Amino acid sequence: MNIQFSDLIENSPKSPGVYKMYDSAGNLLYVGKAKNISNRLKQYIDISKLENHKQVMRTLVTRVEWEITPTESDALIREQELIKTLKPKYNIMLTDGKMYPMIALTGHEFPRLLKFRGKISQRRDVFGPYPSVTALNETIKTIQKVCQIRTCTDTFMRNRSRPCLLHQIGRCSAPCVLPQTEYAQNVQLARRILRGDSEPIIAELSTLMKDAAKKTDYESAAKYRDKIAALTQTSNRGIRTNPAYSANLDWDKNVTELEQLLGIKIELAGVFDNSHLFGKNPVGAMITFGHDGFVKTGYRHFKLNDAARAGNDIAMMNEFVSRAVARGPKLSLIIVDGGPAQWNIAHETAPDIPIFGVTKGIVRDGDEHFILPNGTEYYDMPKDSPLFLMLRAVRDEAHRFVITYHRAVRAKQMTASVLDEIDGIGPTRKRALLNHYGSVRAIMDANLAGLMHVPGLGKSAAEKIYAYFHSDVL
Repeated sequence: MNIQFSDLIENSPKSPGVYKMYDSAGNLLYVGKAKNISNRLKQYIDISKLENHKQVMRTLVTRVEWEITPTESDALIREQELIKTLKPKYNIMLTDGKMYPMIALTGHEFPRLLKFRGKISQRRDVFGPYPSVTALNETIKTIQKVCQIRTCTDTFMRNRSRPCLLHQIGRCSAPCVLPQTEYAQNVQLARRILRGDSEPIIAELSTLMKDAAKKTDYESAAKYRDKIAALTQTSNRGIRTNPAYSANLDWDKNVTELEQLLGIKIELAGVFDNSHLFGKNPVGAMITFGHDGFVKTGYRHFKLNDAARAGNDIAMMNEFVSRAVARGPKLSLIIVDGGPAQWNIAHETAPDIPIFGVTKGIVRDGDEHFILPNGTEYYDMPKDSPLFLMLRAVRDEAHRFVITYHRAVRAKQMTASVLDEIDGIGPTRKRALLNHYGSVRAIMDANLAGLMHVPGLGKSAAEKIYAYFHSDVL
């Protein structure tokens, strides 16, 4: 063990962040990131276990510094910034800018949104880097929902004769075939979002939503509402940083605090949410949690039985809560995502179970407050408190669960029409595809090699299907 190096890292924190190693002349040798700085630095003590270039570097180190960051993702971003600007000698893996994915907007008349791992000089308007492909894809999905920017290649765009599936689901304005009056403005909006300027955009959209509602233009108001939801579900740079999902969350402590606030004993709490698209495919869901965290065995999906309730969030909540209470599991608390109307209907439906409302406010993740079981509104919970973060987490988990189910239901319904869009795919081949993959989502996600193994499909048909669903792959 090298005692000198051990002394250098003796006081290093057990926190996420970046560390910097210097030589005797003060030159920066290396920058690294870590989920736990102390544990990571201890790995440098035994030189024999290091890579060759790090063995050389370690013998030169005379000073170690560190910076603590809120999360491991923040550490990754900070590491990238330091490497790009300071160019440490021994960071040979990241200096060419090829390690982490980035997003770019091209210089086309109708700019394309794309992801890449090349050098920054290869593209215009580059944003990132992103800590993972998942974070990047989430950001692209948000941009598509809010701005409807195309993601297809220029060649694919030139050869279209009608809008593709992305236009049908509201993620592209179809500049390939449709006249465009707002595309340039939407590109500017996308740039603002990618630069982390989401909060003022949400405020602007909220104002527009209210104005549209006052004019009874409910279709426009709904579009603004959906854009606000898409933006607030994705934090800046496409990174989710909800501390309530951390493995370090003390569920027992927070549920106990919730019990004290509400004056009840919580064995199992159910959180409800519902989803529909302008009244179509109405579904609901319940997730459950207790002192030990989420209880997956209590999760439930609901398809709406009473078609007359479709599109009416209050009526839908009435049916879903009623069915959940009647069929179990036994709940000691019901949490509803919504305001007084949702709280009231849940209370009427299940009068023997305490009801707790989590309101969104005008800006989701910004001004939430709560409705207590006695019907009074509660505004005094600190927004950075562990209990507040847990309540936001369980609400978001219910939202995730119901949205995932809603997408699955919509995808199943869309199967015939989507496959009918592809030339040469008739009833026999549709059956073969569904028998092989089980769902349209699996068909959409399949690679070319897998499609070519579908019995009776053939290479030409497989290529058509792959091209149809992956024309926007970046």
